[in-house]
Amino acid sequence: MGTGLSGLARAADAPSPPNPTPFDETTVRQVARDLSRTPYKPPPQNLPSAIKNLTFDQFRAITFKPERALWANDHLYFDVEFFPRGFLYAPQVLMNEVTDGHSTPVPYDPDMFSYADPMLRVTDNLGFSGLRLRCPINTPGVMEECSVFLGASYFRAVAKGQFYGLSARGFADGTGDPKGEEFAIFREFWLEKPAPGVQAVTIHALLDSPSTTGAFRFLIRPGDTTTFDVEATFYPRTKIEQPGVATLTGMFYFDENDRYRVDDWRPAAHDSEALQLWTGSGGQLYRPLVNPVDLQFSAFSDVSPRGFGLMQRKRDFRDYQDLALNYQKRPSLWIEPIGDWQHGAVDLVEIPTPNEVNDNIVSFWRPAHPLEAGKEYGFTYRMYWGWDTPWPTDLARVASTRVGGVTDHAEARMFVIDFDGKPFENVSQDAHFHLIPHCSAGKIKNVVVEPNPYIKGWRTTFEFYPGDAKLSELQCQLANDQGPISETWMYHWTP
Repeated sequence: MGTGLSGLARAADAPSPPNPTPFDETTVRQVARDLSRTPYKPPPQNLPSAIKNLTFDQFRAITFKPERALWANDHLYFDVEFFPRGFLYAPQVLMNEVTDGHSTPVPYDPDMFSYADPMLRVTDNLGFSGLRLRCPINTPGVMEECSVFLGASYFRAVAKGQFYGLSARGFADGTGDPKGEEFAIFREFWLEKPAPGVQAVTIHALLDSPSTTGAFRFLIRPGDTTTFDVEATFYPRTKIEQPGVATLTGMFYFDENDRYRVDDWRPAAHDSEALQLWTGSGGQLYRPLVNPVDLQFSAFSDVSPRGFGLMQRKRDFRDYQDLALNYQKRPSLWIEPIGDWQHGAVDLVEIPTPNEVNDNIVSFWRPAHPLEAGKEYGFTYRMYWGWDTPWPTDLARVASTRVGGVTDHAEARMFVIDFDGKPFENVSQDAHFHLIPHCSAGKIKNVVVEPNPYIKGWRTTFEFYPGDAKLSELQCQLANDQGPISETWMYHWTP
């Protein structure tokens, strides 16, 4: 058995045992299985009064000393720094190092940190709240963050040349449900020490919540695209009606398709601009995100999906004009299921937000059937943190979506959709394309399809007249005489 909560051998607030204990690929699954058979007990959250009410700036000013990083002096490709407890991150998260098949707790020392305010240094054995993984992802010999695990079951990563943006979560339960959402937590980690020269690292995590436990194994390879190979196994304590697997969380404030209530000098502000889905039957769907007036929930039913993700396609500074936030360098995150995920749906939850501070977009795979208490459920998938989908497509792709008014028709909306991509690489001057539009309510009129030489693609425009409709699902594909040549653009319209 491993250390920490392994075999429930020690309470979370007890001292770490001094001796290494055996660890293998089954250890964390056994810990999670055993833990699921006991009532949920949250990790310690009490903090000394000096740091109980830290502000964000105070928390950020407690910094880990790089020379104290795990593996800092071992000349490896990676090292690991840890976060203090405080601010939003009160729960104690246990850390262990795995070497040669044995696990040893990582001891806490307040002098691992530097304190801008010396009054925030307390001598209690507080432990950690999370971890950051570092490697020379951009410059040889320069250690920089490539991934962070911090807060509940949240984690995030970047590829070479990128800035942090959207996050992932280990599990979602009841997201978008008016009754409220349950947040699981990664309460313990096991960090496998890599061999010299190896540019991949394995991290194990124990997930826990009132409804389920889980065992995660992450094989992380930073690079031009950073990949996580994920093995997740869940052991529900109770029946879970609305499970969310491979959960993605991002922010969409506004863009050219949705800025009705925004008075801002920038063209756009978002971590992700669309949900993209490659279905099990070969369809390629593209759904631009919105910042809705009321919470919106969409479900895209599928069988054995090839992949899905929250994507950031606009990669030019001029798309955002933000020197500080660098939205053009935020990662897209693509999920590739491994094995047969069978029936289910890719869910999309869009939550109203008045600013760009809040994560208001959530997407995940929801199995067709609830997860039953006392059973074991396994999901394997690969995550691609990068600039685009991991594979090219022969189809034309949506380059932009713009929405505006129609002169003399207050209720109507003008949609302008640009397509670019492979079908236009060698197109003749007399090429003919047409649009295949559809709406679930209302009417589409005045469709125009014309070349757009500025993007080496084609522009489509149409007017949408909702009539009395309060909701309409719009979609279209660009086609030639042989049939559709583009991915399917989809849009959830509300007044």
